[in-house]
Amino acid sequence: MADISIVQDHSLTPEKARDAAQQVADKISREFDLACKWEGDVLRFERSGVNGSLTLRGQQARMQITLGFLMGAFAPTIRAKVAEKMQKVFCAA
Repeated sequence: MADISIVQDHSLTPEKARDAAQQVADKISREFDLACKWEGDVLRFERSGVNGSLTLRGQQARMQITLGFLMGAFAPTIRAKVAEKMQKVFCAA
């Protein structure tokens, strides 16, 4: 198993940060076929071999992803794509 942790600072309001988090979720859910749902300020996502969360705290968004054995081989690529998407949507404002 592989774990990915990405922290993205931002200066968005809570509402805009949630919108940005939803944009990240929409993109990664399409690309990686993930099911996503909000639990307060935490967006949880999963599929076979992948689970994780995107947590909004103040001026920071924290993505935690756990990849199963087969998906672990793609960890560097997944990390790069997700980090790029987070930077784009959280720093766009």
